Amino acid sequence: MGRAPAGLAIALAVALAVAACGAQGGSAPDHPTGPTRPATLVRVADGDTIRVVVDGVEERVRYIGIDAPELNGAAPATPDPYAEAATEANARLLAGGRIVLEKDVSERDRFGRLLRNVWIERDGTWMLVNLALVTDGFAQVSTFPPDVAYVDVLLDAERAAREGRRGLWSDMPP
Repeated sequence: MGRAPAGLAIALAVALAVAACGAQGGSAPDHPTGPTRPATLVRVADGDTIRVVVDGVEERVRYIGIDAPELNGAAPATPDPYAEAATEANARLLAGGRIVLEKDVSERDRFGRLLRNVWIERDGTWMLVNLALVTDGFAQVSTFPPDVAYVDVLLDAERAAREGRRGLWSDMPP
């Protein structure tokens, strides 16, 4: 029996790391557990912010627990590395499903944005978009207590992304 291709070996190592992390810390949530509201996507602003309509009102929503590279970094003409990739990943993750916003503790941040965990439901399967962005290396963990409901699982996902050298943690340019 020959050796597995490098890509397959890396994917297997990442899967094992994610499984091991899940066993140590918080387990990945499979549905929202806090108060929720359905939302309609208006547009993806960047890797950790969206505009949605909730209860007939358009709102800016900042994802809880994560920070993605900024499209308008130090100089608007030069976005942070991975900013465009994070924005595109966010848009892909939100496409084709029902968006639900889950409240943790705080209502809004200092900029007036709703603070929420963002879920997408497709065919009865739920995905926490905040977590998916960290898992894929498009965002890093950034918590502001008291909004820390998923901090353990987010930290586990970031650790696995770093070890798997995905996205922000890779040696490759975006």
